[in-house]
Amino acid sequence: MPEPTVRSHPEEPQPVPSGAGAGTAAPAPAPAPEDPGAASPKEAAPAARPRRRGAHRRRRERTRGLWADAWYDLRRNPVFTVSALLILFLLAVAVRPELIASRDPLSCDLGRALGGPAPGHWFGFDAQGCDVYTRTVHGARASIAVAVCATLGTALVGGVLGGLAGFFGGWADGVLSRVTDVFFGIPIVLGGLVFLAMVRAEGIWPVVWVIVALGWPQAARIARGSVITVRQNDFVQAARALGAGSTRILVRHVLPNAVAPVIVVMTIALGTYVALEATLSFLGIGLRPPTVSWGVAISEASDGMQFRNAPHILLYPAAALSVTVLAFIMLGDAVRDALDPKLR
Repeated sequence: MPEPTVRSHPEEPQPVPSGAGAGTAAPAPAPAPEDPGAASPKEAAPAARPRRRGAHRRRRERTRGLWADAWYDLRRNPVFTVSALLILFLLAVAVRPELIASRDPLSCDLGRALGGPAPGHWFGFDAQGCDVYTRTVHGARASIAVAVCATLGTALVGGVLGGLAGFFGGWADGVLSRVTDVFFGIPIVLGGLVFLAMVRAEGIWPVVWVIVALGWPQAARIARGSVITVRQNDFVQAARALGAGSTRILVRHVLPNAVAPVIVVMTIALGTYVALEATLSFLGIGLRPPTVSWGVAISEASDGMQFRNAPHILLYPAAALSVTVLAFIMLGDAVRDALDPKLR
């Protein structure tokens, strides 16, 4: 009788003998006992933390600079979008008015004086028989050109003088402060009337020069205050401690961080200067015929009898002037909100 085989590991299954039948199945291995202290497969590795939506975008926002952050905010501001598109349209009309008004603004027919709207003449005719629509479109060139040139000149003169006085201080700062106080005491309309009455020159440049001569103190005071604020920052003191010269500090560190308030003020001043040109032309001391501008058109339509008989000669150029001023002011407000960190 054969002796029984002794198993060294009872839990291990025995191999099936080669002589066993094909239909005989091997016994299933016994399940290993569970260790109560072992972690389950689901608990073995911590679950992956879900990626927060917008985390990458927030990291990009933190790495943006002042101007990139301002542009990011402006693109999402509907006020900026509407005002910028309107201003681009007005600039295109000022550069190429013949694109939407092919007639000559100086071609008039007295037989149609104060006539109402007609086919091809949707705004009617003025007191000289000129097409109101054509003169309104062509008037954008002179009015916007005066405002843009005056704004650039005011920002350049006032920004340079105010920036230098605020950076170097001393007697230059004191002299500039007293000069700006004197200019602030002169009303810009009254000063323009006196100056233009003495010059008696035609064209847009006398009006531009008088606006620059009387408007630069505002830009100078804003630039001076902004430069004084930036000059006290730690990065300016660090650059000076590292041996950087005054010119390098002013150009590389102070001006890029101090120019934002000047840009905001000058953007709003664009609309103010459009209205100022119209005011001086309305008083008969700014632009004069044959120059075509909104102020000249409003001045020619200021007769009460003509306005009662043909109100369209005043309404259309006045509406164009109002829309332009509103667009520039809206643009300035949007730029101010984007560049002012206190409003975020």
